[in-house]
This record gives sequence, C-alpha cells and structure tokens, in this order.
Amino acid sequence: MSNSISLSKAVRSNLLSLQGTASMMAKTQERLSTGNKVNSALDNPTNFFTAQSLNSRSNDLNSLMDGMANGIQTLEAADNGLSSVTKSVESMQSSLRQARQDKSFKGVSYELDGATAATGGTITIAGTATSTVTGATTAGANYTAGSITAADITIQVGSATAVNVTLAANDTIDATISKINASALKDQGVTASKDAAGTKLILTSEKNQVLTVGGANGTAGTSGFTAGALTNTTFTARTVDSLVSDVNANTAINAQVRASNDGGKLRVENLLTSADVAISGLSGGKVTSGTAGSGTSTVGKNTVRGDLVKQFNDLRQQLDRTAEDASFNGINLLRGDSLKLTFNETGSSSLTIQSKGAKAINSTNLGIDVQADTVADSDASIDAVLTKLSDALGSLRSQSSAFGSNLSQVQNRQDFTKSMINTLQTGAANLTLADMNGEAANLLALQTRQSLSQSSLSLASQADQSVLQLLR
Repeated sequence: MSNSISLSKAVRSNLLSLQGTASMMAKTQERLSTGNKVNSALDNPTNFFTAQSLNSRSNDLNSLMDGMANGIQTLEAADNGLSSVTKSVESMQSSLRQARQDKSFKGVSYELDGATAATGGTITIAGTATSTVTGATTAGANYTAGSITAADITIQVGSATAVNVTLAANDTIDATISKINASALKDQGVTASKDAAGTKLILTSEKNQVLTVGGANGTAGTSGFTAGALTNTTFTARTVDSLVSDVNANTAINAQVRASNDGGKLRVENLLTSADVAISGLSGGKVTSGTAGSGTSTVGKNTVRGDLVKQFNDLRQQLDRTAEDASFNGINLLRGDSLKLTFNETGSSSLTIQSKGAKAINSTNLGIDVQADTVADSDASIDAVLTKLSDALGSLRSQSSAFGSNLSQVQNRQDFTKSMINTLQTGAANLTLADMNGEAANLLALQTRQSLSQSSLSLASQADQSVLQLLR
C-alpha cells in the first residue's frame, strides 16, 4: 500500500503558489535586511564581480589618501619653517640696517696748549683697528697651493715671545689656518683667515699689535708675507683747524676716525665697532709739544653697532635651529629630505618633493656667515652683508614658491582621488544595492498574495471535505 499522499489538482496548485510566494518573500526580506539586491555571485555573477573590482580599487585609492594627507602636513611643516626662517633673515636685515644708520660714535675733545699753537707739536693716532699681514700670492710663493714646506712659521705679537707653528709639506691654506688658530696665538688675540678668493692667508691682531712673521714659511716679501697698514699716523699740531683738515684728509686713518673743531678743541671720534683708538702725544689731556707730550688717551668703540652685530649672529643661530625643527613624521624638507607621494594604485603616478638642489635650508647654504665686529666698522661692509641677505631672501621666496606649487599639486590630486573613490563606490552600489522602497512594496504585495493563496487553498480543501460528508 502506497504511503504517498494524493492531493487534488486545485490543492496542489494553490500549495505551489504559496511556496513560490514564500520563496519570493524570503528573497525580498534578505534584500531589505542587507540593503543589497546582489549578495553573492549566485544572485548575479556579472554585477557581483564587477562591483567587487570597483570596491577593491576604491579601497586601494582610499589607502593612498593617508599618504597624501601626511604629505600635505609635511609640506605645511616645511612652509612654517620657511616662514620663520624668512622672518629671521628679515630681522637680520633690520639689525644691520639699524647698525648702518647708527652714528653714535664716541669722541674725545683735546685742547691745544699755547706752546703747541705757537711752535707746533705732534699727535699720534693708531692707524688701524686691527693689525694685519697678508700672505703673498705671487706664483711660487709659500702660500700658493701645494708649495708649503715642512718647516715652521713664526709669529710674534708686539714684543711677546714668538710662537712657532709647524707646517707639513704641501699643507693647504685651510690646514695652515687651522694650525695657527689652534696654537697659543689665540690667547694673544691673533686669528688666521683667508681672503674671498681663498688664495691669501691673513693674520689679524685684535689687540692692535704689530705682527712680525718669520720662519721658512714666513719669509718677507713676495715669497711669504707683506705687512699691511700697521704704522700709526703722526700729525703736526699747529691749529685745531689744521689738525682737523690733516686727519680727515689722511687716507690711512680717515676710515677709522673723524676729526672736528669742538669750540676750539680737537675732537676725535672713533668710527670703529671692533676696537678702541689710541691717541698719544698728550700732556695733561692736551696736545702739546716736546718731551712732555708722552701721555696717552683712548677713544672708545661704538658699542651700539657691536651689539647689533651680536644680535645678527644670534638670529643666524636661531635660523638654523628653526630649520632643523621643521619636520613632520620624521621628514624635514628643509634639511634636504626627500618626500615621495604615490597617487594611484599601480604606482605609475607619483610626485617626489625636495628642496632645490637637494640642499638643506640653513645659514651656510644661504650664504649668511657669522659676522665679526669689524663688519660694522664701515657702511660698505654692512652693505655687502645686506646684499647677501637680499640674495638669501630671494632664495627663500623661490623655495617657498616651489613648495607652494607642490602643495597645490598634492591637494588637487587629493580632491581628484576623493572624487574617484566616490565614483567607484557609487558605480559598485548601482550594481548591487537594492531599491528599498521597491522591495518594501514587493514585500507588501507578496504578503497580500500569500493571504489570498492561503484563502484559495482553504477553499480547495473544502471541496475535499464535502466528499467526507457524503461518506458519513
């Protein structure tokens, strides 16, 4: 006997309809719960895998956005540093301009005694702020490159004991300078340097002492050293006006001092920043004649200019410190570091950002040197440094413009990438997302259909029940 149940055609038809409606309701409910009309490759293989590819590219681009954001912050850090460095250079300019305008030179007025006015006496003014001797540059001279001999150079400051500095064969000018500056001469106020061309060795005494150079590497004349303007200048005192005229007309002294008639007295002003000026030939504070004129006097240096030069050097040091601190996430563009930003998922589009010439932005590369007090001794020296500062500002502004252009490129690419990510995500959504309003309407229609099918199934079952009534 068969265990299968036989259903009437009407019942079976209504049952199949209910099952189909239930299946569609389950699918619609899944779409409403996930928000997607394509949840797996079984739903729609083409749309599923295409959307997956679009979303993958969107995720790749989104990960690159972090690098771009960090790149923008690195550029902004560099720009902050450049702005601070530029302000430092402008402050340095201001300091030197103020020094140039300052004319608060110290001066002392001296009377002429009657004997001097009648017979004529003498007054001696120190001829230079610092005593200097310069190595000769004639071909074959000791300080021409590669011609240093393995022997001593002796340097004597005034009447002090000479200092021997041992040089090796073929020492360069720089090596010679280092050895001299490391010797006992530094305690006597002697420093070694070289001229702008790098071919002359210059010895300078900050205490205005006469320097005597000897030894195998210090032969006087064209094969070694020639003396600079080391002699003092002596003037014959007749009248105040004649002294004023003679001092101001003397080219050996008029860059260091200035004379004027101060109500019948000789006024001497020290135009220097780096050293005092010594006056000799005085007696009781007066310009006199004969053996009695053995007194001395000192005219102080311009300390205002000196302080402004110190301020200049302090600002220079701060400039370097600021540039060194302008880093973000370990990258400092002002230090010459390189920043590479990748713009697409294949790496074929990128931008490398670095300072011009891959050079660090610092005082040395900007051509801003530490300045000695002597730079303020003349307006021409100050003007030369101001010219270098103007060139440095030009370089800074050019670099700032370059970084600004780089920042604009990165920001534009960032905006483009954001738009691309939105386009890719929208395209993927169009392929997979369900129309929630439509699916909700479908569910309501399916619920109505299910209710009607259940009623129809009930009516069909009632026909079978009528047969049961006959059997009773």
